[in-house]
Formats: sequence, C-alpha cells, structure tokens
Amino acid sequence: MDAALHIGEPWMWAAFIGFVLVMLAVDLFLFGGDKVHRVSFREAVAWSSVWFTLAMLFNLGLWRYLNGAYGSEVADIKAMEFLTGYLIEKSLAVDNIFVFLMIFTFFAVPPEIQRRVLIYGVIGAIVLRAVMILAGTWLVQEFHWILYLFGAFLVVTGIKMLIFAEAEPDLGKNPLLNWVKRHLRLTPDYRGEKFWVRENGVRMFTPLFLVLVMIELSDLIFAVDSIPAIFAITTDPFIVFTSNIFAILGLRAMYFLLAGMAQRFHLLKYGLAMVLVFVGSKMLIVDFYKIPVGLSLGIVGIIIATFMFASLWVTRNK
Repeated sequence: MDAALHIGEPWMWAAFIGFVLVMLAVDLFLFGGDKVHRVSFREAVAWSSVWFTLAMLFNLGLWRYLNGAYGSEVADIKAMEFLTGYLIEKSLAVDNIFVFLMIFTFFAVPPEIQRRVLIYGVIGAIVLRAVMILAGTWLVQEFHWILYLFGAFLVVTGIKMLIFAEAEPDLGKNPLLNWVKRHLRLTPDYRGEKFWVRENGVRMFTPLFLVLVMIELSDLIFAVDSIPAIFAITTDPFIVFTSNIFAILGLRAMYFLLAGMAQRFHLLKYGLAMVLVFVGSKMLIVDFYKIPVGLSLGIVGIIIATFMFASLWVTRNK
C-alpha cells in the first residue's frame, strides 16, 4: 500500500457528510444561527477555535485509523496531505473575506443580518465544492495531462493577482448583478433577514437577495482557484473533500474575526498570489520532480506568515 491509494470508504464518506449536516444544524438551530444578531469578536474567536480544533481532531482520528489499517507510512503522508490542503484552502479563503467585505460594504448590509447571508453562502459553497471535486477527481484520473492545465491556470492567476492586487473591482458594472436588477422586482430597502416578501399579492425581492447572489458567485469564482490548488497536494478525493469542507465551515467565523481588521492585512493578497504561483509550479513539474508534502506545507506556511506579519508591521501605527 502507498499514499497514492484512495482511502475514502463508503462508511467514511457517510460519517463525514453526517458530521457536516449535524454541525450545520447545531449552528443554525442551537447556537443562534437563525436569530438576528451582530456577531461579536469574542463569538467569532470561539467559533474559529471550534472549527480549527475539529479539523485537527479529525486529522488525528484519520491518522490513527490509517495507522492501524495501512501502516504508519501511509498514515503520516495522508495526515500531512490533509493538513497542507487545509492550510492552503484556509489561506485562499482569506481572499473570499476581502470580497465578502466589499460586497457587504457596497450594499450597505447591516452587520446584524450579514450572518444569515453567510450561512447560506457556506451551504451553497459546500454543494458547489462537492460537485467540482468529484468532477475534478474524475478528470485527473482519466486525463492526467489536465494537471498541467490546472498548474498553468494557477500560475497565471497568481501573476494576475500580483499585478492587480491593489485594484478595486467595480460591483456596479457587474453584468450578472445588473441583469438581476433588470429582471426582478426589488424592494427599496432591507426587510430584516428576508430575501423576498409579498406585497399586494406580488413577490418582491429584497436587496439581501442580490447580496446572496453575489456571495454565491464569489464562491464559484474562488472554487475555480482553490479546487485545482489542492490537486497539487493530493488527488485522493476524500482528502480533497474533507480539507476543503473544513476550511469552508470555518469561513463565516473567520470573516467576522478578520472583517474589522481587513485593512491591516492588505499585503496578504500578495502572499496568496505567491501561494498560487508556487502551487501551480508544483503541478507543472509533478512528473519531473515531486515536491514532498511536508516541504510544501512549510513553504506555504512561511509565505502566509511572512506577509501576515509584514502587513501588521507596516500598519502598526494605524
């Protein structure tokens, strides 16, 4: 047995999907996810810690199971693949947060109703990632050369991010947003957390529905970057799926954790761009030299940490 095997057995998939559904239900119905309230910094820290701890406990449990079933070599490699994939997806999710913040600012969404939009955004992202991961896994298995396309795409995307890191997109010119505005009846203001209401027997959509459309669109765009990125680490669909989903589950909490400090991490975009260039380059040379997963983890960690601390240092007096 080696690390190239696909470890996901049916009971493992069922157990993990069940876990995700339970955690979403807990968040929605037991801890106030369905109630209008402004998420505090303390609450965001608590939930971020919970999601990170659960991801690490999952990885530990996976390692213990694989150690008994396949031996320590496979267990070590798979655990390292999960950790590296999780770190890459978590890092790339920071760019999502900058876009979410821009969308909420553009639409002047009150803080107390942002949480509901992000809940549905997370659910939509999970479904979307599942479909794209299954499709990507099939493509990689059937057409190995597609890894070169993924790699080239990531390198080009990373270079474009480096060049246009300071550019601010104009949401007012977004064609999808303008199309939705032209074809839907919209209320002039927000109606709490409702996406639509009935007035005089006519269904009217609220501005919050437009926000949801833009959030889901941003999830789709970022999935196009993040899914190929993790295939540079592993092609095991179970590792790809679980590391992706754990990163997404913590996305909402991380948004509320970092949204108020986004300006202090403005250099992080350059670090994320360099991560994409590195991961894409790794895919382009995969048939000539396979960079060890542990080394990839170290390089990604150093890049993110360097630009994070550089951002804090540059803005220390603000």
